Amino acid sequence: MPAPSPGSAASPSDGLRFAFGTLTALPVRVARWDRPAARAGMLCAPVAGLAVGVLAAAVGLLLLLLGAGALLAAVATVAVPAALTRGLHLDGLADTADGLGSAKPAGDALRIMKQSDIGPFGVLTLVLVLLAQTAALAQAYGGSWARGALAAVVAAVVARLALTLAARAGVPPARPEGLGAAVAGVVPAAGATVAALVVAGLAAAGAAPLGAYDAVRAVVAVALALAVAELLLRHCLRRFGGVTGDVFGGLAETAATTALVVMSLS
Repeated sequence: MPAPSPGSAASPSDGLRFAFGTLTALPVRVARWDRPAARAGMLCAPVAGLAVGVLAAAVGLLLLLLGAGALLAAVATVAVPAALTRGLHLDGLADTADGLGSAKPAGDALRIMKQSDIGPFGVLTLVLVLLAQTAALAQAYGGSWARGALAAVVAAVVARLALTLAARAGVPPARPEGLGAAVAGVVPAAGATVAALVVAGLAAAGAAPLGAYDAVRAVVAVALALAVAELLLRHCLRRFGGVTGDVFGGLAETAATTALVVMSLS
């Protein structure tokens, strides 16, 4: 079969391959690496998040079924997304924290972010974020197994949804290469808005069997997670002049943590 031309529209299969191949460590081969495929892929990012969230919740529920406590189930649930991304999002969060914490000009901050080591800002941020995620999930699992599983799924989906919104038109890359350059500005603003509304609606529907309060809380979790990620995105745009792959990782973890905290509240 001949290779598609760079400007040809990407199929749903191309989009899913791009999303799973770049946002997870699942063995999916990216068939196309061009702007149309990137657009479709970033619109499909929440689907990749759904797969990650379901797997994370399944591990947590299995441990609860085997008699483990809520804390151990929460630790395992947090570990699954880290494993399914090979820690790339957490690494991006740490690098972004180091870049922002350096208080240096954009060029120097970007060089700090590219270094292989993790500085004190990155270490502190990782520790606090992982503690917050684990504590929130333990609280949710302590309420009920269904509430904990729902929190894990919503957090994983909204983490990738934040990337869809960060790849919207008008958001520039900070570097001419890398994942940030490949996906920056590829998603139409209308498409990003529709994706957010669909995820919010599905979150409410998934939580509805637990009660009206849970349905409202799920929508609030999605909205607040996106709002906090947007604040971080705008700060990174001011500091770095655009987005990078590290910034995308930081946005995903920030959105996931915010959603988990909201979902854990009584």
